[in-house]
Amino acid sequence: MSEQINATNYPHYSVLMSVYYKEKPEYLRQSLDSIFNQTILSDDIVMIEDGPLTEELYYVLDEYAERYGECFKRIANEKNEGLGNALRKGVLACKNELIARMDTDDISVLDRCEKQLKVFMQQSELDVVGGQINEFIDNPENVIGQRIVPCSHQDICLFLKKRDPFNHPTVMFKKSAVLSAGNYLELHYNEDFFLWARMFLNGAKFANLSDTLVNMRVSKDLYARRGGYSYYKCQKAMFKFLRKNKVISTIEYLQAKTIRFIVQVLMPNGIRQKFYKKFVRN
Repeated sequence: MSEQINATNYPHYSVLMSVYYKEKPEYLRQSLDSIFNQTILSDDIVMIEDGPLTEELYYVLDEYAERYGECFKRIANEKNEGLGNALRKGVLACKNELIARMDTDDISVLDRCEKQLKVFMQQSELDVVGGQINEFIDNPENVIGQRIVPCSHQDICLFLKKRDPFNHPTVMFKKSAVLSAGNYLELHYNEDFFLWARMFLNGAKFANLSDTLVNMRVSKDLYARRGGYSYYKCQKAMFKFLRKNKVISTIEYLQAKTIRFIVQVLMPNGIRQKFYKKFVRN
């Protein structure tokens, strides 16, 4: 349990989550606890149930709904619509201007939202504030890697030309800025990157904290899932969008496409794992 502080001087914020039937109930419980134990509490947690869930997941959600009442808002999709579409609906349902994203199998550091709210209070021009993640398997203390992203607006915009400049489960953003850029759209594996690119084109201001804000749960086959032709096609579509909108040049597009084809399609899983650990993860 965290020691909650007087939130009178802090802005209200929403939390946006989406769950589907493959999630494990114990992971969902840990994730929700990390949100409901934040040092600055949200008054609006929005949970998108993306298609029918298991009885065990419904049991967890019912328990938290009973415990926390109206601040825990559930929206059920009749069928699984994909993460981009689920988050699109969720953004519209959030009642506050500031929205914190959270995945249902990750664990937020307990003062995560307090730190982000302070940044928005100090730099009102910002539209997205993210942070760093620790990647773990099974136990949050079993850290197997980190994903370090740049912190300044200028460095984030440069990074965006090559890779996703935010750790999606760490971000807090302004609802108005997200809606102005068209909200989340469905682009498998790249829903967030696609949004940041459109916000960049719309003149949004970005920042990342140097602090670790979220402990991200990863599977043992993480690097295997980062490969395959379908994964490559989604990445190719993302960089094609960047080229079309002159964020990157044709040469940069061809370089990005070629590297990803080699890494994601041609490389065996074991070699891809070594590549990611050396060049993509710290």
